[in-house]
Amino acid sequence: MAYHYIGGMRDQQFLLPVSMRDWLAEGHLAWFVIDVVERVDTTALHALHPNDGPGRPAYDPDMMLTMLLYAYMMGQRSSRRIEAACRTDAAYRVICGDVVPDHATIARFLLDHQDAIKGVFVEVLRLCAAAGLVTVGTVAVDGTKIGSDAALDQNRSAQWIRREVERILSEARQTDQDEDGQPSLYAADELPAQLSSATGRLARLEAALALIEAQDAAAAAETEARAAKARVEAAAGRKLRGRKPKDPHAALARAEADETAVRVKARHRANAEHADDPDADIDAAAIEADVAEAVEADPDVKAAVEATATARAAAQDVDTAKTRANVTDPQSRIMNTATGWVQGYNAQAMVNDQQIIIACHLSQDANDVGLYQPMVDATHDTLSRAGITEPIGLVLADAGYWSQDNATCDGPDRLIATTKDWKQRRAARELGTTQGDPPKGATPLEAMEHRLRTAEGAAAYAMRSHTVEPVFASKSNHDFRRFRRRGLEAAASEWALMATAHNLGKLHRAC
Repeated sequence: MAYHYIGGMRDQQFLLPVSMRDWLAEGHLAWFVIDVVERVDTTALHALHPNDGPGRPAYDPDMMLTMLLYAYMMGQRSSRRIEAACRTDAAYRVICGDVVPDHATIARFLLDHQDAIKGVFVEVLRLCAAAGLVTVGTVAVDGTKIGSDAALDQNRSAQWIRREVERILSEARQTDQDEDGQPSLYAADELPAQLSSATGRLARLEAALALIEAQDAAAAAETEARAAKARVEAAAGRKLRGRKPKDPHAALARAEADETAVRVKARHRANAEHADDPDADIDAAAIEADVAEAVEADPDVKAAVEATATARAAAQDVDTAKTRANVTDPQSRIMNTATGWVQGYNAQAMVNDQQIIIACHLSQDANDVGLYQPMVDATHDTLSRAGITEPIGLVLADAGYWSQDNATCDGPDRLIATTKDWKQRRAARELGTTQGDPPKGATPLEAMEHRLRTAEGAAAYAMRSHTVEPVFASKSNHDFRRFRRRGLEAAASEWALMATAHNLGKLHRAC
């Protein structure tokens, strides 16, 4: 039996000065992040902090960047919790040199340097390339929906926003009148802080209203362009092809154009019958009356008239307040995910076979199909800025990116799924595999399906599941489910910081 226990002596004074390097093991992640920041170009971070000038000195931007990168790698993004960790966590204390930045200072650093943080992503990518991790023979693109700092139930119509703006302004005017007799509270021409602040509720409401008005104007312009095209075709007796629009007003314009086209065709038939009849009356008025009667009696015309009446009734009953915007983050969008609807953004990433993010982009577009070419362009731009000249060999994309334009546009070779993965595997089982190049005369869809069913194409496309998808799966482990800042540019900067932290983790494990 032991006669004593091993325990700490909290009152023991140190005989020699304490070194912070003794607080962490030599291979600790914090030392790695410190070394990385020392080797990247942070000139843009220092540009906002002149060497001399009024006011108290600023915190070292390199120290602040190191602290944020380490925090994001540890899944810690709350500025208040980061401040608390700087007081109690040995790794944070080492990174900050035993100083404690205020949570407001941390938040302002992210705000003031949101463009420079995007450049840090390129600098870290250059280090990953030096470590041999940035190979671009095969890359995969995908997107994930990340929520914004806004509630889904805060989407409002233009009418609601106008009423709310008027209410706030009315309260401000009443407050102004009440405070005229109390000058000690506010100056005569000064509004309360919650109304005069650029980040106040009134500013967000006005931004949301401007967004709705812009969307309505764009929709009206598109509807008018389609209606004009339909009228031109209708004058020649032709209907527009393709699906009918879902918008009731656009559907009404389409129905009216279709009715005109049907009437033109019916009139041509009636005139032809009178021209072929040798016993027809030569009285022009009588002929016109007969033609008009025949047009109105034509079954196609009757059906078109009924369709127009139905479309007109639907347009009159439609809710004019259907266009909505989020009053908390007007630039965010409602997006559908596998687990339900989310108010947020579409975060895109191009990932190589080492699971290194070589390009990142944030979009308001919930659909991936229009983001394929922008992501390829962003990848070329990022690789060029990082000094990587190796050409991209093959791009892998799931069915969300499939379109004939994406399959045939200029750029690197690509494999884009034409349908869901389980349907693709079922087609391979039922139709069998293929060999060689696609047959001559095959459409882009047929050519892509042929390539995906070859042994080489199937093996190459199978790499997508263990390149880009695990990158997005790790967002839950690092608490990347929601952006902490509002607005597209702010969220894009945060997405770049998330991608940088991810790449640093891969680089740390590789080293």
